[in-house]
Amino acid sequence: MQDQAGAAFDIAEIDRRVIQLFALVGELVTRATLALLTGDREQARSVVRADEEVDARYHAVESLAWQRLDAGTVTKQQMRYLIAVLHMLPELERSGDLAEHIASRAARGIGFEMSARSRGLVERMGEVASSMWRMAADAFGDRAADAADRLDRFDDEMDALTVTLTAAIVSGEMGLPVAVEVAMIGRFYERLGDHAVNLARRVRALTVGAGGVPSTPAAS
Repeated sequence: MQDQAGAAFDIAEIDRRVIQLFALVGELVTRATLALLTGDREQARSVVRADEEVDARYHAVESLAWQRLDAGTVTKQQMRYLIAVLHMLPELERSGDLAEHIASRAARGIGFEMSARSRGLVERMGEVASSMWRMAADAFGDRAADAADRLDRFDDEMDALTVTLTAAIVSGEMGLPVAVEVAMIGRFYERLGDHAVNLARRVRALTVGAGGVPSTPAAS
């Protein structure tokens, strides 16, 4: 009974930390976009520094999850939850990296060198990415199995924005060095959207147990 109580405590702590990671990554996406559009280089540098916190939190949760699995005192449902978390963590870490990549461009002042058209498109991509990450975070916290379907619609918009941004880039509105950077920024937002969708899909797989009954991580 004591081992089972310890497992439930550890898994509840893992769950809390994963929710914090979702929130942190979502915050960095929003802050990186703001820094890019406003030219706030100090904000951009703070996002770059904060990516180190994402990495540290990722490794701490990963270590705790493996410790609990290695202890061998988890239920089948708890094991399923821990494995799902271990699959989610790399996507959270990579998404933090993507926010850092956007911020590093902001720190170099790329936002002011974009054409008006590409700037408007990038602004919308940032809005969509931020919305997707809020939805993904809520999906994990609430165990919302239907979030992936709702996120797919936002992802379709992100893909359409990427196509339109590419057209703006090849039109020659910007010099080649800036065009290359803007293309990379567009790619970063597209990947952020993809990661949000993938995470929501993992939540759906996590929350629907045998018989389609939503599960909680600490349940026995």
